[in-house]
Amino acid sequence: MNYRTLGRTGLKVSEIGYGAWGIGQTSWVGASDEESLKALNKAIDLGLNFIDTALAYGNGHSERLVGEAVRKRSGKIHVATKVPPKNMKWPASRDVSVNDAYPAQYVIEKTEESLRNLGLETIDVQQFHVWTDEWTGQGDWLEAVEQLKKDGKIQHFGISVNDNEPENVIKLIETGVVDTVQVIYNIFEQLPEDRLFPACEKYNTGIIVRVPLDEGGLTGKITPESTFPEGDFRNHYFREDRKQEVYQRVQNIASDLEIAIEQMPETALRFILSNPLVSTVIPGMRSVRHAEANCTVGSGEGLTQAQLDTLAKHRWIRNFYK
Repeated sequence: MNYRTLGRTGLKVSEIGYGAWGIGQTSWVGASDEESLKALNKAIDLGLNFIDTALAYGNGHSERLVGEAVRKRSGKIHVATKVPPKNMKWPASRDVSVNDAYPAQYVIEKTEESLRNLGLETIDVQQFHVWTDEWTGQGDWLEAVEQLKKDGKIQHFGISVNDNEPENVIKLIETGVVDTVQVIYNIFEQLPEDRLFPACEKYNTGIIVRVPLDEGGLTGKITPESTFPEGDFRNHYFREDRKQEVYQRVQNIASDLEIAIEQMPETALRFILSNPLVSTVIPGMRSVRHAEANCTVGSGEGLTQAQLDTLAKHRWIRNFYK
């Protein structure tokens, strides 16, 4: 496994991290705790040392599973989690006060709840689960963050950027209070390269990449005939003619790169890791097979410049979360 420095935090994190949304047993249907723990432990065995979870993933269920796995390990596993907005509004609205989402006392209480779920003494990276730059300079949340750091309950602070709004954190980055950002970045969603990544480089802000496989779209396994279990959020994400559109675009990518469809998951991850500004990428891994395949990418190299030039043409600006 290769490792990179997570911005100003100084943490050495595995290029492949673990995205723990899917093991929370909400939104993603079909995960079993037994298989999730097997996958998580296999990934750690293969050198993975960075796990991203959130209090909102199954109301702490994901955190509890992560804590169960991490506490049994002798080596250091870096854990990041997130404080949900108090008003439970995703994404953050520009028309809402930051005090409605992240009042100081609430931030402290939720961080302590996450610590109990994880069974850990400190959180390596505590993040806000939503953000809008209209909140910059407002509210008392920063006092809570500073107090949590002082008390040793968190080590670093980050923002999980709103879906498909990568520039909606740059103002906060420029204040110097953000240690990390978590953002959607993949072959389709290349917008972070334009302004967010340069800002992160200037202020030495660590970059955590989520949704590297476009919720499964870039695996090549989504076809016009694909179906998902009742209650699975992908029924919304890939609704109407979206499956057909994603399918055709992925076919075009494979054709342009002259690769087999089966190579798409690896190619999608290597595309992200080809960017030296990215610290770690956090695909979901609910099976041992996926853990093995993804972690193998973390021991390899990036794509060639010719391949990257080809993929630049496949940028696709859209928001399937709406």
